[in-house]
Amino acid sequence: MDWSTLLSLAPSILASALRTATPIALAAYSGILAERAGVVNIAIEGMMLMAAMVGDLAMLYSGNIWVGVVAGVLAAGLLALVHGALSISFKTDQIISGTAINIFAMGLTGFFYKRFLATPTLSRPSPSTLQAIDIPLLKDIPILGDVFFKNRPIVYTMLLLTFVIYYVLFHTPWGLRVRAVGEHPKAADTMGINVFKVRYISIFLSGLVAGLAGVWFALEQVGHFDMLMTNGKGFIGLAAMIFGKWNPLGALAAAVLFGLPEAVQINLAMSLPNIPYQFMSMIPYILTIIVLTGVVGRAIPPAADGKPYEKG
Repeated sequence: MDWSTLLSLAPSILASALRTATPIALAAYSGILAERAGVVNIAIEGMMLMAAMVGDLAMLYSGNIWVGVVAGVLAAGLLALVHGALSISFKTDQIISGTAINIFAMGLTGFFYKRFLATPTLSRPSPSTLQAIDIPLLKDIPILGDVFFKNRPIVYTMLLLTFVIYYVLFHTPWGLRVRAVGEHPKAADTMGINVFKVRYISIFLSGLVAGLAGVWFALEQVGHFDMLMTNGKGFIGLAAMIFGKWNPLGALAAAVLFGLPEAVQINLAMSLPNIPYQFMSMIPYILTIIVLTGVVGRAIPPAADGKPYEKG
């Protein structure tokens, strides 16, 4: 392959990287929303799976893809509240709670898949995936138009959430409360902030964002639910969160970095037939291990992250 061919494929590779980074970035934002308030949420993978399954079921039985999107997102939000109740009210170990929810989600989605989705009795609505939306005028900008302005709804939503979450966390009174609860809950309580309320709202929002990531798989990428289709992207999202130092802007950059190998594999599969696709597919997981072992810098989480709050 010559450089001219590679350059001609650059816009397509970058556009694919943004799409493949979408569930990773959303999973990272989900983690940020929870951990900035002091709740470790490793149940993101399970929430994504639940959202994908419920979204597909709701679309199949309602005949409306947007009903599927809403149902999937809400299902993940409700599952997040279960994690919140266990972690915040009952003060269970948050790692154990998140692991239990992941196992529960894998089992339940597997059962519903075999019972209702493997051989559906209803025909799927058309279209069964969210359709791309080209932004007039902006789509014609060289390179940038192909990358940013010819995407599907959840990709646009992910980009919007990047800046919304950043602004809310770092430039609003609510964000200051969330960060205070995540750093010094006792001091926040003394100042009149309801620590439990802030944490419950944060974990619920975390679940909604994780649900959006799960819906991306079933209703934007594939068009149906498959068992374990999230393929560990929730955990890679947590690595992107750490890589980005609990900042949405940094997390997006990390998500694109993690999504780039898959995008390269997709676009260069015909040009590089001698390189096994499994090699490119394993790179995000290798990067995840590197990040989690602390090789790439030292990321310091919120001081109260993972610590149940005892009032009084």
